[in-house]
Amino acid sequence: MGFIIGSCKIVLYLPDVSSLKEKRQILKSIKDRLRNRFNLAVSEIDDSGLWQRATLGIVCVTNERRSGQVYLDQVVNFFQAEPEIKIVDYEIDIT
Repeated sequence: MGFIIGSCKIVLYLPDVSSLKEKRQILKSIKDRLRNRFNLAVSEIDDSGLWQRATLGIVCVTNERRSGQVYLDQVVNFFQAEPEIKIVDYEIDIT
């Protein structure tokens, strides 16, 4: 039996953040909610030293390509619904 790995790299703009501490608090809350809601792996992978920008890597494992795509589309929709965050760019890859 095979498996599919879905990954999403998402670049975020946090316009109301004024310190790295505040950024870490917001990202921790978001990452915890993502893990609880979607049961996936998430980590900050770039821009860790910038106040108002964050790049997250998100990974899920599934048994079908389509369900991986749908799953990560829901994650992007989660970010779009967050009022304190703006999506700058994102890329989904299903392998």
